[in-house]
Amino acid sequence: MGKLTTHVLDTANGKPGAGMKIELSKLEGRGWTRVKSVTTNKDGRTDQPLLEGGELRAGTYRLLFFVGEYFKDKIFLDEVPVRFNVVDAAANYHVPLLCSPWSYTTYRGS
Repeated sequence: MGKLTTHVLDTANGKPGAGMKIELSKLEGRGWTRVKSVTTNKDGRTDQPLLEGGELRAGTYRLLFFVGEYFKDKIFLDEVPVRFNVVDAAANYHVPLLCSPWSYTTYRGS
């Protein structure tokens, strides 16, 4: 059975993004339905997979990372949305965010 996981790396300070709020939503028709809201632990990860087994279904998802709140100022980045597709619900999807107050990158990890 597949699962969806994430983690945050604070590249401005060279450490895990501990305490960042993240919202997971799924596209239903033309609108987004919130599935879960979590906060990263001291390792910049969630304590449990965001979705696993039968919870993970094919479709379009969005992770919304609250970067501005994490860095305690909204100099440039505020909320960072990462929209992605789950094609094979039996596969593992790891969607990390590497961020600073001014930039971010993501990829599909393992």
